[in-house]
Formats: sequence, structure tokens, C-alpha cells
Amino acid sequence: MYATWLNPVVSRWFWALPVTLAFAALAYVLRGVDRSGAAAGVAVALPICLGAGPAGFLLLFTLFALTWLATRFGRHRRASSAEPREGRTASQVMANVGVAAAAATLAGLTGNSQLYLPMVAAFAEAAADTASSECGQGLSSHARLITTGERVPAGTDGGVSVAGSLVGVAAAAVLGMLGHATGLLSWRTAAIATGSGIIGMAADSVLGAVFERRQLLSNDQVNLLSTLIAAGLAFGLGRA
Repeated sequence: MYATWLNPVVSRWFWALPVTLAFAALAYVLRGVDRSGAAAGVAVALPICLGAGPAGFLLLFTLFALTWLATRFGRHRRASSAEPREGRTASQVMANVGVAAAAATLAGLTGNSQLYLPMVAAFAEAAADTASSECGQGLSSHARLITTGERVPAGTDGGVSVAGSLVGVAAAAVLGMLGHATGLLSWRTAAIATGSGIIGMAADSVLGAVFERRQLLSNDQVNLLSTLIAAGLAFGLGRA
């Protein structure tokens, strides 16, 4: 098992390490991450490159591009932003991409290509969650609590809006279809990844409304659980 994995991984090191370092540097320069976030970016991007190859890196880069654009759009449309201008921290990076990195690592170690499905689903959820939150706040002044329907200010934990939700669905679809375009997924599993990402986005809102608003979970913990839900759901559906 490990011998089979070793040769392609060794060859991937020659491009994966410089590409990963360049990606982390770019993310830092663009203020997508702070210094700790850049270090965490290397820690998650490298196993994704080694486990899923160029296709995995393309998915990661697309996730970064979508979330970076969504965050800038949201800031442009509103007077203030809860996210620090220095960018995401290490804990935020790990919460959003850690599950995908773990799935890619397991796929590389075991040679089980079915693990690319939960990886893509985790990417789809992370893209959907950030895009819906940032664009929702930029496009709507109010939202509805997903648990009760109560009208709340945009940006409230657990609050959802039509505009934000539609953007989130589109973001999940981009990652899901890219999973197919890169050859990692079939059309069927790409649809599963997209749907699981959307369900994970909804789960994020529920967790935010029930637990984060009561300070029982942090935002990072909610994000991590949501990507885990999306990945686990996709893996289960893929095996059905």
C-alpha cells in the first residue's frame, strides 16, 4: 500500500512544495490570510497537492479565489466587517480546509479514489458558507434565523437570506463541477458533492443559531463541524 503511494508522492514533491509556498505567499500578499494563516495554508495545501495532485490544488485555489472575492465584495457593500483586514488566521484556515486536507491525505495513503468525493464536498461547503455569509451581508440588510424564521440583522449567527443562499448554492456548484472537470469525480458524485456542500452550508447556519449564538461553540468549531458533515454525507451517499 505505502509503496504504491510512495512513487507518485515523491514525484509530486518537486512541484508541490514550491507551488504550495508560492500559494501561501500570494494569499498573504492579498491579505487573504495573516502570517499564521499562511503557515497553516502550507500545512493544508501540501497534503492536498500530494494526495490529490494538480486537481486538488486547483480546487483549493478556486476555493481561495471565490472566498477572497466574496469577502472583498461584502466589505465593499457594507461599512464594516467582522473579519480582520489582515485575513484569516491559522485556526480559520484549518477549520475550513482541514477536513479536505485529511481526506486528500487518506486518499493518497490508501489509493482509494472514493475519498476524493468527501474532499470535494468539504471544499464545496467551505465555499458555499463563506460566499453566502459575505455576499448575503453585502446584498441584504436583514436575514431570517434558520431555526425560527425570526428577522435579524444580516451577519447574525444562524441568519440566512435568499440572496446569500443563492450565492452559496452557486459557489458549491462551482466546486462540485470542478471536481468533475478535473477528473476526480463522475457527474453523479459531482452532484453528490455539490448537494452535500449545500446541506453542510445549511448545517452551519443551524449550528450557528443553536450553539454559536449561545457561545457553546466558536465560529471555527462550527465551520469545522459543517465541513465534516458535508464530507461525511458525501462519503455515505457515494457508497450507497
